[in-house]
Amino acid sequence: MPLSSSLSAYARVTALASRRPIHAAFAWLHANTKSILDWQVELCTIPAPPFGEQARSEWLRARFDEIGLDKVQIDEVGNVLGFLPSPHLSPESTGHIVVLSAHLDTVFPADTPLHPQVRATDGHERIEAPGACDNGAGVVGMMAIAQALVKSGVELPAALLFLGNVGEEGEGDLRGVRHLYKHARLAGRIAAHVVLDGAGADAAVTQALGSRRYQITISGPGGHSFTEAGTPNPIVAMSSALAALASTAVPEEPRTTLNVGTIHGGTSVNSIPEVAAATVDFRSTTTDELVRLEVALHRAVEDAVDMWNNRATALGRMRGILTYRIEMIGDRPAARLPENSPILEALRGVDRHLGLQSGSRLGSTDANIPLSLGVPSLSVGAGGEGGGAHTLAEWYSTRNRELGLRRILLLTAAMLDWAAEQ
Repeated sequence: MPLSSSLSAYARVTALASRRPIHAAFAWLHANTKSILDWQVELCTIPAPPFGEQARSEWLRARFDEIGLDKVQIDEVGNVLGFLPSPHLSPESTGHIVVLSAHLDTVFPADTPLHPQVRATDGHERIEAPGACDNGAGVVGMMAIAQALVKSGVELPAALLFLGNVGEEGEGDLRGVRHLYKHARLAGRIAAHVVLDGAGADAAVTQALGSRRYQITISGPGGHSFTEAGTPNPIVAMSSALAALASTAVPEEPRTTLNVGTIHGGTSVNSIPEVAAATVDFRSTTTDELVRLEVALHRAVEDAVDMWNNRATALGRMRGILTYRIEMIGDRPAARLPENSPILEALRGVDRHLGLQSGSRLGSTDANIPLSLGVPSLSVGAGGEGGGAHTLAEWYSTRNRELGLRRILLLTAAMLDWAAEQ
């Protein structure tokens, strides 16, 4: 249910901000900028490609223990969970939970050189390292909020779960957050979810960009390019299929895109290949367009394989025919946060209190999962500034980090108050 009005949300935030424990938490954030920076530098030395986050999970579990979180554990897929110490964590408790999460993985392979450099720039520190911003900023921002709340001794009205999740990037397919909502016993108790991703304090991702990704494999008998000429060629069939798919119309509204990301196969220039493979990516703000493109993909591949098999049959080349397989390797649901959602109204109240004017954005983040399930959720930056995301030249600046962390702390506190009333 929504808050009664944007004014009541602002009043609620103002009252929260006046509480002594919240002031104490703010004071910890202000006094410990170097500790937060040190965490970030250390984190950036630990590789964490999708499906290879184990070392970071172990590191974060140790930090959660040091911070003083309760019930710290690593789950079956590698997510790290820890709760703010609270009477709401008794074994018989069934009350609502608010989640604050940040993804642990990066886009970089495990062998990427990781040697973070820290430079002073205009009175602020700048970290230069792959993953420094996405999502080093989010992970240490989550840690900072946890430590500030523990040190403040605040007693919150509902349970607060800190989640360092795996599998947000690339073919990770949101597997960490997906696991939380599909398999964890806590899933039915989650009332709201705040995702920390990257830098910034001037926007929020409130619309989830949907995507579906597929791997196409076409196989055949192969052979010598001269003696077996006329045998159906998987690469040629794949090319025909992708050319037909690329001609599929995509609308400007709802915003929809189609991309062929990779294609590979074959062993030599004078061999008919036995296998060709390709990956494609569809994105849209609506599920209907994703379904339409999926149908177009299956039609394009089936028609291409049939065409080249028929040509081979006509030539009397019956030694073998082409077969194909289409496998979904990624599925991020599209969704939108309602304008009267309690978490959006709370954020507006927080931004008004802090003198911020932030806008709503479209994006593909861990928030896709809770948004698609109707859980009030959004994704925000963890303060500071950043650039070069997903490149070796990635960087993060601590300028305005503290402001972003105050924003997150107040939003989280507001949602805990709201959750306790439901």
